[in-house]
Amino acid sequence: MPIAEMECRQIVVIGAGPAGAIAAALLKRQGHDVLIIERQQFPRFSIGESLLSHCLDFVEEAGMLEAVNAAGFQMKNGAAFACGEQYSAFDFGDTFSNGKPTTFQVQRADFDKLLADEAERQGVEVRYRETITAADFSGEQPTLDVQREDGTGYRVQATFVLDASGYGRVLPRLLDLEAPSNFPLRQAVFTHVEDRIDDPRFDREKILVTVHPTLKDVWFWSIPFSNGRCSVGVVASAERFVDKPDDLDACLRAVIDETPSLSRVLQNAVWDTPARSIGGYSANVKTLHGKGFALLGNAAEFLDPVFSSGVTIAMRSASMAAGVLHRQLQGEPVDWESEFATPLKRGVDTFRAYVEGWYEGSFQDVIFYPDSRPDIRRMISSILAGYAWDERNPFVAEPKRRLRMLAEICASPRP
Repeated sequence: MPIAEMECRQIVVIGAGPAGAIAAALLKRQGHDVLIIERQQFPRFSIGESLLSHCLDFVEEAGMLEAVNAAGFQMKNGAAFACGEQYSAFDFGDTFSNGKPTTFQVQRADFDKLLADEAERQGVEVRYRETITAADFSGEQPTLDVQREDGTGYRVQATFVLDASGYGRVLPRLLDLEAPSNFPLRQAVFTHVEDRIDDPRFDREKILVTVHPTLKDVWFWSIPFSNGRCSVGVVASAERFVDKPDDLDACLRAVIDETPSLSRVLQNAVWDTPARSIGGYSANVKTLHGKGFALLGNAAEFLDPVFSSGVTIAMRSASMAAGVLHRQLQGEPVDWESEFATPLKRGVDTFRAYVEGWYEGSFQDVIFYPDSRPDIRRMISSILAGYAWDERNPFVAEPKRRLRMLAEICASPRP
C-alpha cells in the first residue's frame, strides 16, 4: 500500500466502541485533539448487551448520560440466576457500594453508535472503514499506517495512541504483545429472538443467567430488550458441543431443550435470526502500556461473559487512561504502571476470582444459598453491579479468601 499522505495528531484512538468513545470524549473535554480510527461502519453488531451499573458512571463522566437515558433502552435493575427450581435475584439498588441503582440492557449496534455519535458531537473526529495496517513506536512519536476502504492509505503521527479495538486487538497483534490466557477455552453460541415471553416469573428488568441442570459449567444468558426482542446464548467448553448439531441454530436450541426452566421461558420465541458463535475469546497481554501507547478494555484482556464485566472493564480503563494521559500531556510526571495498569488489574482480578469460582461451582453455591445474610448479599450485589474496584468491600479487598470462606459455609449441610 503506497503511503502518499502524512498527518500529525495529538491522540489517536483505535476503535469507536464504548472504550474508544468514552476515552476520546473525556480527552476532548479536556481540550485535546483526538482522532478515532474505526475499522467497521457503525452501526454494527456486537455482543455484550447487558451493562452493569458502574458503566453509567463513565457514561455520565463523558457527558453522554442524558443521551443514553433518552434512547429508550431496556431498564436493568439487577441480575437473576436460575438452576432447576432454584432462583436468586440481586438488586442493584441494594448494594454495599451505593452506586447507580439501575443501568440498561442494550442492542450494542444502537448503543455503540450512540456513544460514538456523542463523541463526535463533542468534537471528536471519527473515521469509519479505515484499518491500521502497521504501527511503529520506535521513534520520537508513534506512527500508524492506515488503509481506507478504497485501498488508498496515509500515515498518521501521534503523541499518544490508545488501543480500544476490542477483539480486533490491533496493537497486541502488531507489536507482539499477545499472551496466552489462563482461562480454559470456551465457546459461546448465541442469537437474538422475538421472545414473546409470557412467564410471570420472568423479570425483563434483569439479565437471567440459567445454569444447565446437570452440567454446572454450562450456562445461558437471556437479555431482554425494550423492543420485545431478547439476546439468548449458551457458554460451554468445546467438548460440551461435541454431540450437538453442527448447525448453530439447532445446537443452541438443543442445549436449551435440555434445560426445562429456560425452555419454558422461551417456549413462544420466534427464532428469526441465524445464530452466531465465538470461541477462544479469553485473552491476555504482556503489558497494558508502553512508550506512546496504552491498551483499553478487550484489546488488553477479556475474561469471560458470565458477569457482563467486559464493557465495565473497558469503560473503567478508558476513564483511567484518559486521566493519566491528560496529566502527561500537561507536562506532569506520570507512572502508567502504578497509576493505570496496577489499579486496573486489581478490579479485573476481583472479577477473575468470581468467574473462576463460578465455573468451579463455589460461587454458584453462594449465589443460590437460601439463607444468606442481607449484608453479604449487598457486598456480592456490588460486584455484580460492576463495583469491583471498591476495596472498602471485603469481597473486593480479599476476593479469593472471602469467597472460599463463604462457599464453605454455603456448601456445608444445614442443621
